[in-house]
Amino acid sequence: MVFIDACFRKKTPYTPIWMMRQAGRYLPQYMEVRNKAGDFLTLCKNPAMAAEVTLQPVEILDVDAAILFSDILVIPLEMGMDLRFEKGEGPVFSNPVRTMEDLERLYDYPEERLTYVYETIKIVRKKLPKEKALIGFSGAPWTLATYMVEGRGSKTYATIKKLIYTDPAFMHALMVKVTEAIKAYLVKQIESGVNAVQIFDSWASALEKEKYFEFGWDYLVDIAQFLKERYPHIPVILFPKGIAGYLDDIYGKFDVFGVDWSTPIDLAKAKLGEKYVLQGNMEPTRLYSKEATKEGVEKIIEIMGAKPGHIFNLGHGMFPDLPVENAKYLVELVHDLTRR
Repeated sequence: MVFIDACFRKKTPYTPIWMMRQAGRYLPQYMEVRNKAGDFLTLCKNPAMAAEVTLQPVEILDVDAAILFSDILVIPLEMGMDLRFEKGEGPVFSNPVRTMEDLERLYDYPEERLTYVYETIKIVRKKLPKEKALIGFSGAPWTLATYMVEGRGSKTYATIKKLIYTDPAFMHALMVKVTEAIKAYLVKQIESGVNAVQIFDSWASALEKEKYFEFGWDYLVDIAQFLKERYPHIPVILFPKGIAGYLDDIYGKFDVFGVDWSTPIDLAKAKLGEKYVLQGNMEPTRLYSKEATKEGVEKIIEIMGAKPGHIFNLGHGMFPDLPVENAKYLVELVHDLTRR
């Protein structure tokens, strides 16, 4: 698989590409399945439908990897938290976790209740061409914890940040519980057939450096090391969004560092390019214009080179109204410009 070889810095015929949120609302085919499902969570919990939308970008765009269609919040959902998606607001938990008593009422083994995810993986891997990789994923402990404590998305993260400084013992207990659940969940994804895993730390930039490493990165590295010791052949990708200023302190045993669009790719290459394969990082809104897309691709390839050590991706997820033709153009352009 070209994508897996690239994760291990092996020679590849071209730089592989996939896109975060490549299975999503910009695709008419996705919207057909989504409308049949009725709501987002029903789609996530229906293996046949979730498999169908996982495969769509590979069939339509010819990306080099599929990423499992699911949601990062299925872990707290299956811990017993009451999750709903509100139009215009996103995910909402009616019973946030803010005390030790709240923490103790959560189920200990959410991975045992996530069988619909593993069924989706098995279906996808049977139908996916052998040369295409399947990426499994999870939210990072810090990002999951922000939703669990705040109860919804936040601009300030005031509730959880207050707990970091006023009740660090509770916060570490929460982080440990979530971390152990993620380990078990990703093991089951690997055993079900994924070829790589990515862990998304979407809200990494919410914390000052010292506290991010204590409550965020250290737990990410713990998960990565746990997985690499058991599955050295499975690439582990870490994607902490918005921490350009922290790159000097990045450490750990993992394979690929996901670079978000706010982090200059030349800076990431200078700081981390010798230690990790880099993934990223075109600004997603460039996809509204083919000219802007070409300019962005050429700049990144000029910096990274058409050689091992890079996986092309956007610097965050695709937007719902991006033109499908432009996404196809991006994939073809990256393949053409990096062909060895």
